[in-house]
Amino acid sequence: MSLIELSGVCKSYRTGDVVTPVLFGIDLQVGRGDYLALMGPSGSGKSTLMNLLGLLDRADAGHYRLDGQDVTGLSAAQHAGVRNRTIGFVFQSFNLLKRMNVLENVALPLLYAGQARAAARRRAQEVLEQVGLATLGHRMPNQLSGGQQQRVAIARSLVNRPPLLLADEPTGNLDTRTTSEVLEVIGQLNREQGLTIVIVTHEADVARHAKRLVKLKDGVVVYDGAPQDERQEVAA
Repeated sequence: MSLIELSGVCKSYRTGDVVTPVLFGIDLQVGRGDYLALMGPSGSGKSTLMNLLGLLDRADAGHYRLDGQDVTGLSAAQHAGVRNRTIGFVFQSFNLLKRMNVLENVALPLLYAGQARAAARRRAQEVLEQVGLATLGHRMPNQLSGGQQQRVAIARSLVNRPPLLLADEPTGNLDTRTTSEVLEVIGQLNREQGLTIVIVTHEADVARHAKRLVKLKDGVVVYDGAPQDERQEVAA
């Protein structure tokens, strides 16, 4: 069963009287437990598609089913509710609160949701263990390396137990060694917990860690398959 189903999705942006089409009839299915890399040149529409998947924007036409629910016509408040239950976000900038320690940063979404502080801290400690940072909960963000900060951000995105992780250039600020560490954590979450992952990247080396590659160009899907098959296709 698919976690994500897009059918005929179109999106344009309007500036005054000027309408700029960005996505043209996107059809896309992402199964539960899939690990998909989304690539494309600047202006291809991948950021717009990511925003639609994350319910941060809405399509002009077409349908979007997420976790079995048609979310196409929901209100902004309803989108927020679905987003909070279903989607974890990881961004290039870690977006950690400097005044809070690691454990408090990870627990914050649960506190916002009204969970008791003790229960939120216990759950935060669980996800820190999952990303290999069990002993660092007392540290402040500025006491961590870039890779450790990104793993904290991943832990925070998972604290509500969402079935879907959307990662937008999560290794863009990291060096090669740290990138490998973060990608290993993401891959492990996919393999061992069945977390569905969609990662936007400009880097082919990052995309090769995924099970599936989707490439956009000029607002349409031009490739959907295994990363290694795409390389063979280009070489041919």
